[in-house]
Amino acid sequence: GAVNTLIILRHAKAEAFSSSDHERVLTGRGHRDAEQAGEWAREAGLAPDHAVVSSAARTRGTWSSFSAGAGLDLDPVIDRSLYGAGTDGALEIINAAPPTARTVLLIGHNPTMAYLVHLLDDGGADAEVFARVSEGFPTSALAVLDVPCGWSDLDFGGARITGFHVGRG
Repeated sequence: GAVNTLIILRHAKAEAFSSSDHERVLTGRGHRDAEQAGEWAREAGLAPDHAVVSSAARTRGTWSSFSAGAGLDLDPVIDRSLYGAGTDGALEIINAAPPTARTVLLIGHNPTMAYLVHLLDDGGADAEVFARVSEGFPTSALAVLDVPCGWSDLDFGGARITGFHVGRG
């Protein structure tokens, strides 16, 4: 059984253009999708007690709508390094989660989030769930992974994908 649970969420749908990529905000659909993803997480009993959110406008917007849908009362860590992080950097951020946290939520960007989910899986994921993850990791997609160790000990191949959902409001 899992000691901990990791939720990896790709930001919701954002506008195509802004003054910079970092400042792109969610569309109305993006807010609705993220809120629905939060509702799904709440119904699945997945309530993060630690959240790390990329500093980009679209990931912060995804957090606000997701947390509203999930009914969360939690101050996330806004992490600028997650904005440009590759999979190694993202894993370091997970490794730094408080040891007392039981469910950690990471909200970031593709392709890193999609790669991270695949790299963390130990190969034992349910075939149907793994097939759905492999078909793509669209906006508002979230993967749920069982983590059988402490956060600081997690390495690639050390978790198992147990759920996948795409928020669509």
